[in-house]
Amino acid sequence: MLKQIAVMASLFATSVSAQDKAFTLQAPASLSETGFLKHLLPRFSLKTGIRITPVTGTADAAFGATGTPVFKAGETLWHLSGTGDGAVDIFEAWLLSDIGKRTIEVFAPQGTPLFSAQLSDATTVEPVAITGDAALGEVVSLKRCGRCHVVNDTNRMKAIGSTPSFALMRGFPDWQERFETFFLRKPHPAFTQVAEVTEDFADNLPSPIAPIEVTLEEIAAIVGFVALISPADLGAPLQSQ
Repeated sequence: MLKQIAVMASLFATSVSAQDKAFTLQAPASLSETGFLKHLLPRFSLKTGIRITPVTGTADAAFGATGTPVFKAGETLWHLSGTGDGAVDIFEAWLLSDIGKRTIEVFAPQGTPLFSAQLSDATTVEPVAITGDAALGEVVSLKRCGRCHVVNDTNRMKAIGSTPSFALMRGFPDWQERFETFFLRKPHPAFTQVAEVTEDFADNLPSPIAPIEVTLEEIAAIVGFVALISPADLGAPLQSQ
């Protein structure tokens, strides 16, 4: 398991070579048909910039009965096996990290989680450091998000009052997950496109407003910027007399 620790420690400190920034993944229909991969893979791509293409035939990696245990569904233990590709190693390490486990366990299409990442022999790895370009993140946030959200004092009087400010959301326990996956959270999917991650808008469902177009690098930069924001002080809880 030292491999996972080493990979996660260097995930954002080093760049993956161009040929390693994508790989194919095979999964049985019983797993694919749950919709789990559509939930899991974009989040990993967002975090790392590595694209995963699901396929039905021979692939660089596979979910199945052999390899490294990564999650379970009831009594079924799912493993990840791969070719030793660097990008596959990063995917394995991410699945076993704290944020990977949380991503696995929040998948609950009918309100009940389908998968658990609590494995008896799982190894704890250090959380991935936030290393997005904060300066770029501020610029992108003001340009892409500032028309609705208060990003900082620069656009304090130009946002929509009913939307939470960045400082308010920075105080949420899951703020990092929220910002990393904002494009999947309503109402954002209706008008947001992430290059090489999201599909084009359907012809019968065009964006209702001028679309927001961002890259994975820009989202990572936004997270790096938000990490430096002090959470809004909402005051002490009300005290009854």
